Amino acid sequence: MTPEIAAAVSKLMRNQDLILAARKCRVVTRFRNTIGLAGTMAVRLQPNHPTDDPAGILAAIADGLMYGAGDAVIGINPASDSIARTESLLRLLDDLIVRFAMPTQSCVLSHVTTTLALMEKGAPVDLVFQSIGGTEGVNRSFGVSLAMLAEAQEAARALKRGTLGDNVMYFETGQGSALSANAHHGIDQQTCEARAYAVARAFSPLLVNTVVGFIGPEYLYDGKEILRAALEDHFCGKLMGLPMGVDVCYTNHAEADQDDMDAILAVLAAAGVTYIMGVPGADDVMLGYQSTSFHDALFVREAFSLTRAPEFEAWLQEMEIADAAGRLLPPRPDHRLIANFAPRQALTE
Repeated sequence: MTPEIAAAVSKLMRNQDLILAARKCRVVTRFRNTIGLAGTMAVRLQPNHPTDDPAGILAAIADGLMYGAGDAVIGINPASDSIARTESLLRLLDDLIVRFAMPTQSCVLSHVTTTLALMEKGAPVDLVFQSIGGTEGVNRSFGVSLAMLAEAQEAARALKRGTLGDNVMYFETGQGSALSANAHHGIDQQTCEARAYAVARAFSPLLVNTVVGFIGPEYLYDGKEILRAALEDHFCGKLMGLPMGVDVCYTNHAEADQDDMDAILAVLAAAGVTYIMGVPGADDVMLGYQSTSFHDALFVREAFSLTRAPEFEAWLQEMEIADAAGRLLPPRPDHRLIANFAPRQALTE
């Protein structure tokens, strides 16, 4: 399936067609747990902080874990892309995952060149992140090439940190990036976006998501346009064999609000979305945009009878965060997760 055909087909479909067809596409990937099984929906725990403060990051992670989020990945967008800062964040997350034997994966969303340098140093890299686009010009604007991605995939697999699989790549995309970079060559943005999925597919990623409303009204004017783009992206990604998630989001200068996000989240759950974002209060204080919260994930899981990745679900029960039916247990101040959550080292500047 070529991306141009996937995009063309999506243009012929109503919203209900995009929902039903995507729901029939199941893509399963593995690293330390299993993502994409029928009846599941994972959540990326996104504990961003405007100064990369470890206490603030850990508070957000603890909050998310107690709400049952984090099975897709615990992924930090760093405020600084420096090698030293990224390494400190990686070690912070690795220490947490090892101490509590969490069946999940970590990622610091630095540029691929930063991650490559850190893998050479022996840093604990689980997933390699990179934003990608659907033309060579877009990827050049991101400072990335296909050869660079192949090198990073090979290096990450050589670390053999996955316990269940070797899907080591994490990609983010989004309609409008080619237009913003003036690298669309007159091609419509949905086709450019589908071409980005062809790039992702070549590297067998664990996770791919479209950050659908992040660019703002410069490309998607209001909630209705964000909804349509989300359904198109999710369908095209799934049709092309990707483990497709969606960052259901908007910027504050768009004609959209949290009610629009509730509606988009619900239709994506009906469409079988692989994963969504979990941001404290749905408000990313570092990137400055509105997304979905840990509470939103609880809403959609209950409304659509969705569970977490099975290995993560079992861990939540073992940690007495959830009961045997997957329902969250009342939090306690002396809970062992919270009582032992302090960082063991300060961040390196």
